[in-house]
Amino acid sequence: MQVDLDTVKALETELDETMLARAHAAADAIIEAKEHGGRVAVVTGSGPNIHEGVTTLIAELMRVGVIDAVTTSSAVISHEMGGTLDKVKRLLGESVGVPPFYLPRGGDFELTEMSGETLTEIARHIDLDDGLMERLKQADGKTIIKAAGNLGYPMGLWMEHIAWEIASLARTYGATFEEIAGLGADERTMIGVGARKGLPVLVTIPQLIGGGLVGLNIGDSISITERASRLARMLSGADIIIESGVALTQEIHDGPFERYTGHGLWSAWHGHFTYSLEGKRLIRIDLDPTLDEVCRAEQEGSAVQQAIADGLPKTKLFKVPFRMEMSGFARHEGSIPVIGDIGLVWPIMARRIAQRLSIDLEFMSYPQQTPRGQAMREYIVDKVQPISRGKMLDALRPHTGWNPCKWNTPPEELAPNAFPPEC
Repeated sequence: MQVDLDTVKALETELDETMLARAHAAADAIIEAKEHGGRVAVVTGSGPNIHEGVTTLIAELMRVGVIDAVTTSSAVISHEMGGTLDKVKRLLGESVGVPPFYLPRGGDFELTEMSGETLTEIARHIDLDDGLMERLKQADGKTIIKAAGNLGYPMGLWMEHIAWEIASLARTYGATFEEIAGLGADERTMIGVGARKGLPVLVTIPQLIGGGLVGLNIGDSISITERASRLARMLSGADIIIESGVALTQEIHDGPFERYTGHGLWSAWHGHFTYSLEGKRLIRIDLDPTLDEVCRAEQEGSAVQQAIADGLPKTKLFKVPFRMEMSGFARHEGSIPVIGDIGLVWPIMARRIAQRLSIDLEFMSYPQQTPRGQAMREYIVDKVQPISRGKMLDALRPHTGWNPCKWNTPPEELAPNAFPPEC
């Protein structure tokens, strides 16, 4: 995909001056960290991050060395396994003989448009209903671009089927589901580039339930405690943490092993690995103006910290719908709230970072409602391929020399801020 940074510059007029200045400040913090050998982690949600091309841009920034680690949702892992975005023909399921019992509200059913090669690979491993496929092809329907896999036939079914196999392999190799799936995923996905470059991509605990059986198998691949420990080590080694279109981050950036704004006191007391957000920068891209209001109240008078000190309910004190992730974020001195559409903010930041660090990007995201955003989505559909079971198994064979990162290495053998532990 050809990247024209001048077209990204034009997007800056879509942000108000205050938020544009903050987007630039966020980019500058990332640039400074990278210039001094620092590390950047991203905490990303699903939904808009997929549709706006943000996860694909994050994968590109991982490829060029800007982003060093990612946490995400099980839904995003499922979509990346399916090829991130795909085209489906949507129609009424009953019209092609699908019993209403299986259908969601509205009765929709979908046929995934895919290459013959992908369909052949799927057919080698699961029984496909050829009659249903033919009826779907012949029926009238609406073709749309949507998050890959999901309810599309047969891609969604295949993702949930192969998830059992990936979870079994993960347990055999002492690795995460995300690592094993990444070995067969497209290199333009976060899990794909993460596996190739040895960069951690992990689903957070609050984001485990999503993607159907993919999410359940991600959760079953390692224990909750191990997942929390891996996430803690990942964030411990990061100088910058970017939160993008994600909820429940209080249980991510200041979870059970974080001491500064979180709940890690007793874990540290009992000898567990813990870390501190002190001295780090938190950048949050969010559409909720309440976040800015709460951050401003904290900066002007330490209102959030005082409420906590006095044991007062923050929702009633501020008279706003107070989301839990606002607490730790607002109290953290290094926080930068950027209130705006992630489809705008990410390319604006990426452009500034690429120019200042003299990086050539091979992909750029754009807001999905723009002509360039629509072309970007078509590019993802055409270029980003679904997971290949064959590639995944080939990567696991002894001659490749692949080894999962030794996250279970005893603490005394790890550097204090190992990121990730040596492979």
